[in-house]
Formats: sequence, C-alpha cells, structure tokens
Amino acid sequence: MQPIPDYAMSVAEQLRSMTEAGTLQADKAQMAVAVQLDRILHEMKQRRPAAKKSALGWMFAQKRKPLQPVRGLYVHGSVGRGKTMLMDLFFRMAPVDKKRRAHFHEFMADVHARIHAHRIKLKNGETRQADPVPPVAAALREEAELLCFDEFTVTDIADAMILSRLFTELFARGCTLVATSNVEPGNLYRDGLNRGLFLPFIELLKRHVEVTTLDSPTDYRLEKLESLPVYVAPLDAEATRLMDLAWERITQGRPEVPTEIEMKGRSVSVPRAVGRAARFTFAQLCEKPLGASDYLEIAKRFDVVFIDQIPHLGPARRNETKRFIILIDALYDASVRLFASAVVMPEALLTEKKGTEGFEFDRTVSRLFEMRSADYLTLHDGRRAEV
Repeated sequence: MQPIPDYAMSVAEQLRSMTEAGTLQADKAQMAVAVQLDRILHEMKQRRPAAKKSALGWMFAQKRKPLQPVRGLYVHGSVGRGKTMLMDLFFRMAPVDKKRRAHFHEFMADVHARIHAHRIKLKNGETRQADPVPPVAAALREEAELLCFDEFTVTDIADAMILSRLFTELFARGCTLVATSNVEPGNLYRDGLNRGLFLPFIELLKRHVEVTTLDSPTDYRLEKLESLPVYVAPLDAEATRLMDLAWERITQGRPEVPTEIEMKGRSVSVPRAVGRAARFTFAQLCEKPLGASDYLEIAKRFDVVFIDQIPHLGPARRNETKRFIILIDALYDASVRLFASAVVMPEALLTEKKGTEGFEFDRTVSRLFEMRSADYLTLHDGRRAEV
C-alpha cells in the first residue's frame, strides 16, 4: 500500500489511485463504503481548530458552542470483501491525534483489565468511586477520540453485559466509533445468554453510527489463496507423521520445555514449547476455560503455534467452537504461523450453521485458508523471531 501524503486525499481517491495503478480491482461496493468513510473524515476535519486571531477567543467560542460527536460507521458483510483494507485506509487518514485501531477482542480484554485494576484500588482504599465504568471510560476517551474496531463481534457474556454502559459513557464523551463486522448489529450476541440485557446496546449503537453493508460479490481473500501443507486432514497416522515432521523442522530437534504464561494471578499452561514455537492439542486450548486475553498472550509469546486433533465443531461443542473462533482471530491478527491437524478440511469443520457461531465461523474458515497462503506467510516472516 502506497504511503498517504497528507489529509487532503480521501479514501475514495485512494481507491481510485490504487485501481489506476493496477494494485486493486475496481469495486463499486467498496467505493460506496469509501464515500461514507470520507463523510467522517470531512466532519472530523471541520472539528479541527482553524486559524484564529486569539487562542483565548477560541477557548470561549468552544465553551459557547460545544462540539457534537461525529457520527460513526458500522460496516458489515461477508469475509474477504475488503472491510479491513478500507478501515486501514480510513484510520491512517483520520485527522485526529488521539485514535485507536484494535481488534475488538483485544480492546475488551483491555477494558476488563482496567476494571479489575480499578476494583483493586477500591479495595485498597485508593478510590471512593464504586462503579468502575465511568473512570475507565474517561481514561479510554482521554487516550482516543476515534475508536476503530476490526471484526466487531460479541460472544462473551462478560463483554455483553458491560457494553451498553461502557459505550453510553464513551459516546457521551464524544467518542466516534468505526467498526467492521461479519454480522449486522441486530445479530450481535445472537442466541447469547441473557441476550435481553444486551439489546439496549444494539439500540445505542444504531443511534451513534450509520450501518451499511459491504456486499461485494468477490472474496478477494480466497483469490489470493496458495495452499501450503500446513493444515492436514483427516486425523490418521499420516496426519500425525506430517505434524511431527513439521514440528521437527521448526524446532530443529531442540528439546521441548513446558512453560507457563502468567496472567494476573493465574497462568496459562503451554505443554510443549521450544523458543517461540508452541504445540497444543485442541483440547488443551479450547476445552479449558480460556478466553480472548489468554489467546492474545499466546499470540504475543509465540510466532509458531501447532494445534493437533481439531474435531468436528457445532452446537454439541458450542463453548469449544466459540473459543476456537476467538483463538484463530488472535493468531491471525498477530500473523502467527499455524500448523494444524483436523478431522476434516476447514469448510467442513462446523457440522451445523446455527446461532452466532454459525455467522462467525465463515470468517474462521476463510482465515484458516489464508493462513496457508504465501501472502500470509510473508506477514509471518516479517514478525518471526529466532525459534
């Protein structure tokens, strides 16, 4: 992607430039979303302090006429249609100093960590504020006027129960939200436990963002697919042999050392580790009560992850399926090199497309394919450390 020289160029202009250069295919659906992102850029530019005769006069003007928050955008659509690319272009061009771009799971892990820290302060008598949400929201707003989330999804009840209160505070403080997702707002946390308590967040979201669909007919992610022998199926002696052979080559025969990743008073066990390579079974990663923060730490700690014996997934293994979706998100976002053995190929892993997991598993399948591509492996090589 070519560098963006200044704020004058719009997302739409960037798309046209990339199309003319032959690095991007012309796509009307992407251009329509780009125009909506440019609306946000324009409104943000209008909010920037203009040249003024008196700094004091500007201050009083601000007091007389408070700035209204810029209405954000929620882009949903199938995997591989260019949502992330558009988000990246927009974020780089956003004319605000305080902005944050994150995967939604990573952001929520940070929120829960801040809430935990506040409760410790309350317990130790360092604060009298019993409710941690307002101060946490205030701190987040101080750090970022613009929040950009890729793959906005809600599968965890702890996240679901806090989102309405958290974003009520953030929107009241002038935060602008731009997000991409595979599902429309009405399908967030679909079939989730106590979903009725989550519904106010959906209404809040619709009041503060425009909702649009990116329905390009082409899955550009799969177009770039160049399969490599890093995902093997079915689960038989040959799969075991290939996984062991790959492990031997990655670790170069060095001895394995079990390790622990410390996590706020607890730890995540890594049964087989050599340098920055780790090997787990599916059961060790997804049949234990692990969450997004655990998987994010694994992705930070290791450049190569092996997952053995992935079974069929679906309603009978709903919790395991949810964890697997979050795990692949974390590994993919960190460009971790993945080796996996499974009962079937990715597109056949989910036995029944039902509920939130059914919507989200399309993304998981696409990512499992892309993690075998030459383009993805190039990203991995860019972050790889000595194993």
